[in-house]
Amino acid sequence: MFIQVFQGPVADGSDARMMMQDWLAHLAPGAQGWLGSTTGVTDDGMLVGVARFESRAAATRNSERPEQGEWWQRASKLFTGDVAFHDCSKVTTSRKGGSDDAGFVQVIQGHTSDPARLDELSRQFDQRAEGLRPELYGFLLAWDDDTAGDFTEVAYFSSEEAARQGEQQEPPEDLRPMLEEEASLLQDVTYFDLRQVWLNSPR
Repeated sequence: MFIQVFQGPVADGSDARMMMQDWLAHLAPGAQGWLGSTTGVTDDGMLVGVARFESRAAATRNSERPEQGEWWQRASKLFTGDVAFHDCSKVTTSRKGGSDDAGFVQVIQGHTSDPARLDELSRQFDQRAEGLRPELYGFLLAWDDDTAGDFTEVAYFSSEEAARQGEQQEPPEDLRPMLEEEASLLQDVTYFDLRQVWLNSPR
């Protein structure tokens, strides 16, 4: 899997939603290799988009389509500040991965000095924590191609209420060392809570 992340401030989330609906109606049918997208706006107006493709080549083909360039020219006008992009060739998926059934999505971005260990801990959680946090439908851990150690994690929950309740639960004792080690590896972490979120995949 290959993931493209784009993010920036917008003045009106409803305009951003209309632009995404336009892409789905007119460009998605021709986007070969597109697996799905997660797009949302935080309460303070930060739009975060995560597009999933089967490969970098598929994402590149989509970006090079003239109609994609024309759409982005229109979409870019919605942003009121700089737009950041992250291309991620290495992606770890857990449970359902990117789930269209989620009612709440949290995007976590940060840095680690030990990507290999953090990735391994993510895989261990997937293997050892079956049945834990059932409100967590799945998550993606994507590594930035251009900045070593920078990551974007996208977590898909049944609802925000369930996610907050899950956060308050004490983890099983045998998982605590793993979770503590994972927390110790994270630096410069930023959370984006997407309550306005649009989840789409090919029909």
